[in-house]
Amino acid sequence: MTGTEENPAPPAAPGFRLAYVPGATPAKWVRIWRERLPDVPLELVPVSAAGVSDILRGGAADAGLVRLPVDRTFFSAIPLYTETTVVVVPKDHAVAAVEEVTLDDLADEIVQHPLDDVLEWAERPPGQPAFERPATTADAVELVAAGVGLVVVPQSLARLHHRRDLTYRTVTDAPGSDVALAWPEERTTDEVEDLIGIVRGRTVNSSRGRTQAPAERPAKKKPATPGKGGAGRPQQKAAGGRKQGGKAQGGRQAGGKRGKPRKRS
Repeated sequence: MTGTEENPAPPAAPGFRLAYVPGATPAKWVRIWRERLPDVPLELVPVSAAGVSDILRGGAADAGLVRLPVDRTFFSAIPLYTETTVVVVPKDHAVAAVEEVTLDDLADEIVQHPLDDVLEWAERPPGQPAFERPATTADAVELVAAGVGLVVVPQSLARLHHRRDLTYRTVTDAPGSDVALAWPEERTTDEVEDLIGIVRGRTVNSSRGRTQAPAERPAKKKPATPGKGGAGRPQQKAAGGRKQGGKAQGGRQAGGKRGKPRKRS
């Protein structure tokens, strides 16, 4: 609803938009955000791995969980973790009988290479190429289920596209996929700093996080100097002629070490 000069519209509630690519799991950090910043709504923006850069550049999201690499001349990025790479196979495939394989073990297999592949291959993907590249990883998994080859993906994508008739095994020498928190460097806002503190595991009392700075406390009162009263006045003599504080009996200043009290005759 738009307002008028007499009745201006209330300002929009502040919020933060976090994009995330398929396979990334922001749930833990979202939960911490909502505990620490209940007055700042956090909106999740699902986006493809290929499209996340444009989303962040255009301002449709404030930060994103992305797969590296990204353009480091424009984005700041904090690597979070590296995913294990796996090969997705039918449950009755020979690969399913072992715990892990190497790229050489896949050399004679047809390996689907989807157009949205997120792995950075040094030369070319393993195995024999299929007649045509599927458009998406989801399409490639469907082909594997139909008995047409295998597909090598980050483990989170194998889980995302899980099917009961498929399984996956670790590929020990395949490149991993690095997941990072990225944002436009020139738009490093206070909320971005808050999120950085959360993904880095800083506690609520950390001095590095914006929301973690402790409230100012009143200065502590200076302890009273021994031998003086509340306002700097000498303390009154106690019964028996002894002063309270740093004076010895009879008004003499006490020495460095206190001796045993004399016995009275």
